[in-house]
Amino acid sequence: MNDPFTAPTPMEIARWLSRLVKIPSVNPVQAGGDKNIAGEERMAAAVKEWFTQFGAEIEIDQVFPGRPSVYAIWRNNGSDRWRAVDVHMDTVGVDLMTELPFSGDIINGQVRGRGAVDTKASLAIVLALLEKLHESSTKLDFNLLVAATADEETGMGGARAFSRWVPKQDFRLNELLVAEPTLCKPAIGHNGNVRLIFHIRGKEAHSSKPEQGQNAIVASTHLINALKKEHERLQTLPPMPPLGHGKLTVTIVEGGSGLNVVPGSCKISVDRRTLPGEDYKEIWAEMRTLASQSCPLPVTVEYMSRLNAFMQTPGTPWVQSLADFTGTEPSSMPYGTNAAHYGGLADEIVVMGPGTIDHAHGPEEWVEISELERMRDVYLNWWGLD
Repeated sequence: MNDPFTAPTPMEIARWLSRLVKIPSVNPVQAGGDKNIAGEERMAAAVKEWFTQFGAEIEIDQVFPGRPSVYAIWRNNGSDRWRAVDVHMDTVGVDLMTELPFSGDIINGQVRGRGAVDTKASLAIVLALLEKLHESSTKLDFNLLVAATADEETGMGGARAFSRWVPKQDFRLNELLVAEPTLCKPAIGHNGNVRLIFHIRGKEAHSSKPEQGQNAIVASTHLINALKKEHERLQTLPPMPPLGHGKLTVTIVEGGSGLNVVPGSCKISVDRRTLPGEDYKEIWAEMRTLASQSCPLPVTVEYMSRLNAFMQTPGTPWVQSLADFTGTEPSSMPYGTNAAHYGGLADEIVVMGPGTIDHAHGPEEWVEISELERMRDVYLNWWGLD
């Protein structure tokens, strides 16, 4: 006879998280060529083994060669309700870390190391709960899908693959939680972005005779000032709650070839944060017009990439339930997530997880064990186990 279900303790979750941090899964783009730490393959193999041990149906989705996502399903044949968790397995790079990146140390009420908060913390909570469910032979009263996805930290290839996989299945997702650090508060929106590069063409000349050249860097100052004014204009438009306004930031300026050469070219990189309903092609066209009107030298605008904005309708039943349970108001976050690719994939989508983004991507990374406990309680309530 199996013991009744008991919730995992905070320290049990912390130990799960420590195990996960000790498995390097740095996104290859940020791994600096170190194959010992690059990619999700080792993490996916471990996650697959644990999910299988806990009774899941498993499907492996090879997002890129050697970089799989793992989809795990626990069915309740008496229910047509589907709840899902998307948690990414990859982390950012570790080159600038000032502590051992894969120690998984549990000290001073924290779990430390790369991925501890972004987002292996959420995966640890899910694994700890699934372990307890398996040990007690407790069945959920709904169908559960857990997607451990690859490549969130760069191209979100795992999210795009998952968004193609789900519609091919014989079910419809009702609730989808995208795991990211939000201090255990439900987030229902984030900005998208459009990234562009302005190429200014001037004419090189010896710096002793600048009048014979066309200074692309000087010309760039006119364009940069126009871009600044465009950002200011965006702030005067009616805000879209809870996301606020669109934003425009000059992020990189590159130009010049020598201390004694009039620069014949200059590049300006721009990050334009978007709101739902804004079309990247229209923004691209607007930026071309702005450049041609403000820059005194020829300029072209190169489209680099885009990410969709995400917005979940506030006040829907699950969103309101999470807000009521946590005693918070649904909010937005300033950074992009996999949810950008999940529009229409589920009836309700929320971004939520333990810890703060302020403790991610830096020379140190950690999550408070108290945050693991708070988010555990959210899952217990959501899964009907409290």
